[in-house]
Amino acid sequence: MASVDLRDNLLGISWVDSGLVPILNPGNVLDYFSERSNPFYDRTCNNEVVKMQRLTLEHLNQMVGVEYILLHAQEPILYIIRKQQRQSPAQVIPLADYYIIAGVVYQAPDLGTVIGSRVLSAVHGIQSAFDEAMSYCRYHPSKGYWWHFKDQEEREKTKPKSKKKEEPSSLFQRQRVDTLLLDLRSKFPPTFYQPKPGEKPIPVEVKKEPEPPAEAVKQEEREPATKTSAPAPPSKPPPEKRARLQ
Repeated sequence: MASVDLRDNLLGISWVDSGLVPILNPGNVLDYFSERSNPFYDRTCNNEVVKMQRLTLEHLNQMVGVEYILLHAQEPILYIIRKQQRQSPAQVIPLADYYIIAGVVYQAPDLGTVIGSRVLSAVHGIQSAFDEAMSYCRYHPSKGYWWHFKDQEEREKTKPKSKKKEEPSSLFQRQRVDTLLLDLRSKFPPTFYQPKPGEKPIPVEVKKEPEPPAEAVKQEEREPATKTSAPAPPSKPPPEKRARLQ
């Protein structure tokens, strides 16, 4: 369990030796990686045995155990080093990969760690979404469940109120107005009219109806008076009473 915790902790740390960064190259990058202050380097590996015996790295193929090799180099910024378990000259088991970017050493995460991290991030996001949704949920025995959003209330307060569109006049109103205008025009005819826009108005000759003579007016007034003063027709007398025969 301790080795597992150590491996997990190494995924979150890095190491660099700023004094040797400017002279890094494929020939000395393994020596740079094997510094004693590097937490990623295992001092019980075969590279340490070869280094103490002053042998070349080609002798690693003839040994059995943990070793480090330079897997890929992209000068002058990127180097990839692999830690592997050698069981025979032709059989090795990869254990871990390390990449050096601008002299800084990091441990590359394995596939299981990447998947676990992605699943944990997704579960955390889903749980946060459910927690936030539950904070907006309300319940009352008489009303039941409903949603109460604070942002929605603030938006409704800050949202400008839309003006209602003025509806055009109805058919009844338009016809009523036309009738009134025609009535006013007949009573008060225009004294000027303009043939075209921009031209000078021309006065209109208003034809006045001739007034009836005064004698005719007096005669008309007398006629209804004579009609009203005519005697009423005589009423019938009451029937005569006859004596009854005994």
